[in-house]
Amino acid sequence: MNTENMTIKERADACFIGTYARYPAAMVKGAGCILTDSEGRNYLDFLSGIAVCGLGHCHPKVTKAIQLQADELVHVSNLYYTEPMTRLAEILIENSFAEKIFMGNSGAEANEAAIKLSRIHADEGKYEIISLMNSFHGRTMATVAATGQPKFHKGFEPIPQGFLHAPFGDLQALEKMVSDRSCAILCEPLQGEGGVKPLPQEYLQGIRDLCDRNGLLLIFDEIQTGLGRTGTLFAYEQFGIVPDIMTLAKALANGLPIGVMLTTNEIAASFGPGTHGSTFGGNPVASAAAVATLDVMLEDGFLENVRSQGKYFTGELQKLAERYPDMLSGVRGLGLILGAVLTEKGIAVGADIVNRMFEKGFLMNFAGNLVLRFVPPLIVTREEIDSLISALNEVLAEY
Repeated sequence: MNTENMTIKERADACFIGTYARYPAAMVKGAGCILTDSEGRNYLDFLSGIAVCGLGHCHPKVTKAIQLQADELVHVSNLYYTEPMTRLAEILIENSFAEKIFMGNSGAEANEAAIKLSRIHADEGKYEIISLMNSFHGRTMATVAATGQPKFHKGFEPIPQGFLHAPFGDLQALEKMVSDRSCAILCEPLQGEGGVKPLPQEYLQGIRDLCDRNGLLLIFDEIQTGLGRTGTLFAYEQFGIVPDIMTLAKALANGLPIGVMLTTNEIAASFGPGTHGSTFGGNPVASAAAVATLDVMLEDGFLENVRSQGKYFTGELQKLAERYPDMLSGVRGLGLILGAVLTEKGIAVGADIVNRMFEKGFLMNFAGNLVLRFVPPLIVTREEIDSLISALNEVLAEY
């Protein structure tokens, strides 16, 4: 194939399987909340690589940590100890309920580890995991089965057995699904892909109580909500409800692939040598990036600023909802994961709104066919928020 006169887009389309409907831009550079494409056009990023670049693009402290570690040691496998993965584990344990950690490379892998651990920890015959409708837990076969959205199952049947999906918000229906085969309940404290829907406090507490009464493990999927996104390091802190297992990924290394499952000593003891593994899990470079990321997030005032900016952003989006009630019915979310909830009229043009914003140089997305989702870098400024609000106002006025 002669690629001499082809664009990056043309070359990519000739090579890749079409599993993504990509926007017509090839990104070549990033700094803070700004991305630049191959044509030199700038975009204000309110998507953050889908809630990944919490510190923005190419944060200097993370970049330096990657450079230094890449010059020392890149990979040795989990047959040996390394300092970066050990330090990362220590920081996560020091700042959470957890006592033990397993490291992989993605959110789906973290959830796979949680699924396997909950099954091996349970008594014989207990293997069913109950999750919620409209949840999203990953793209592997087991995590697709755990995902409560039939559109992700289509074409991959038969889906692995042992996964049930309870109606969102209905504690009685959930309780009726618990049986002598149940071993765990899996949920996101806030459903991101399902439309930026926080689980009500009393509902989450009811799930915790249900697990305690029936000897089930409570797994929190904090792949999208963890690492400062909701205004605390982990979303569970805001609810005052502690899970038995928690999964993290996305923002942990500010763009490098990493996933982590966290749990207690007692539960972790059910995993032994050979029961689970990951060739690249805890990779020294990814771990060094994660340590640097957490160092920044744990600085005085960082999470407080996330809460402040989230409150301001929510208020500005609410003003738009009041200005365009035929398009927006309200705003929901926590911290800097926010959804402008679309009306029936708005849903019909939701994808068009996102495309118009892209044309204006703003990146966001249409989540769950319900909301305009905003997950900007946690370092976003009020001036950048105002810039997006102004552009969104212009686009909504067109409709």
